[in-house]
Amino acid sequence: MIPHSSPTLGREELSAVSEVLLSGCIAQGKKVKEFEEQFSQFLGLKMAKAVNSGTSALHLALIALGVKAGDEVIAPDLVCTALLNAVNYVGANAIIADINGDDYNLSYDDAKRRITKKTRAVIIPHIFGTPARDTERFKDMGIPVIEDCAQSVGGKIRGRNVGTLGDISIFSFYATKVFTTGEGGMIASDSDDLIERVVDLREYDNKEDYRIRYNYKMTDMQGAIGIEQLKKLPDFISKRRRIAEYYNRALNDLPIKLPLTSPEIEGISYRYVICSDRAQELIGFLRSNGIGAAKPVFRLLHELARPQQGSYPVADNVWRDSVSLPIYPKLSDAEAEQVIRFTRLFFD
Repeated sequence: MIPHSSPTLGREELSAVSEVLLSGCIAQGKKVKEFEEQFSQFLGLKMAKAVNSGTSALHLALIALGVKAGDEVIAPDLVCTALLNAVNYVGANAIIADINGDDYNLSYDDAKRRITKKTRAVIIPHIFGTPARDTERFKDMGIPVIEDCAQSVGGKIRGRNVGTLGDISIFSFYATKVFTTGEGGMIASDSDDLIERVVDLREYDNKEDYRIRYNYKMTDMQGAIGIEQLKKLPDFISKRRRIAEYYNRALNDLPIKLPLTSPEIEGISYRYVICSDRAQELIGFLRSNGIGAAKPVFRLLHELARPQQGSYPVADNVWRDSVSLPIYPKLSDAEAEQVIRFTRLFFD
C-alpha cells in the first residue's frame, strides 16, 4: 500500500536525538531554544516558542489574545477538529463560516457577515498548503487574526511568509505535517506582549502567583529533530511541488477539478486534493489497488459544533467531492506514476 502520507526522516535526525540522549538533558532545554531561534529567523519574526502540539499552540494563542468563556471565534468549516477543540478549551463559541470554492480557505464574505460584538478572534488556516490570500483583508477588520500554519509552513502570499501576516501564528509538527518533530508545535509573533503571555502559560512551575498554567513543553529530543527537519524544509517543499506539477500535467484532461494555482500565492502542496462527483467511488477504487487515497478532512466542523449555525453549501460540496492523493517528499517517481495510472484507469 502506498501510504496517504508519511514522514521523511534520515540519519541526521537519528544522530541528533542520540546526542541529546547521551547528554542526559532530555527535557526542554538548549535544543528547544536553538530550534525556536532558528524557526523565528526562518519566518522573519522576532520570537517563536515551542510547545508539544499544534493544538496546544492554538490553545495558548487564544488565551494570550484574551479569548474567554462566552466570546466568539470565527473559523472555517473545512479544517481539522483540533481547531474546534482549542476553542472549546477556553469556553468560547466557535462560529463556523463557509469556505471559498477555489482555494478552500475561509470565505471573507461569509466570515464578515458572522462578526458580532462578541467576536474576539478569527482563525485562518492555510488549508492543504494553499495560503489564504484574504489574510490581510481579515487583519484590516481590526479583529485579532490567528494564522493556522499547520499545513503551510514555507508558503508565501505576495512574497510574504505565511505566519507573518496575522497577530499571532501557530504551527504543527505532527508526524505527517510539512516537517515533523514526532509531536510538537510552535507559536510565533512580533508582539512582545503576546509571546510573554505564552511563555508564562507554558512555564507552569515555580511561580509565586499561582494560576492555571499548562505543561505544554517540547523536549530537547523533539527540538533536535526539528533543527534537522528545518534544514531540509526547502528540499521538502521543492519535492512536493514537483510531484504536484507531475500530477497536474498527467491528470489535467480528466473530468476532475485540480488544485488552485495563482500568481498571488506560493503554495507548498501539503495535500493534493482533486474534486470529482465520483469521489467516494474513486477513493475505494484507489485503495483496492494499493493507493492510500482519503478524504482530506474527516468531518466538517459545522456537523460537530453546537448549536447548528445555518447552511454551508460550498464546504458541503467540496467535502462530498474531494479526494486527497498521496504526496510527500519521499514518494518515489514509480509510486507517483502508479497513483496517476490508477486514477486515469478509474475514469477510462
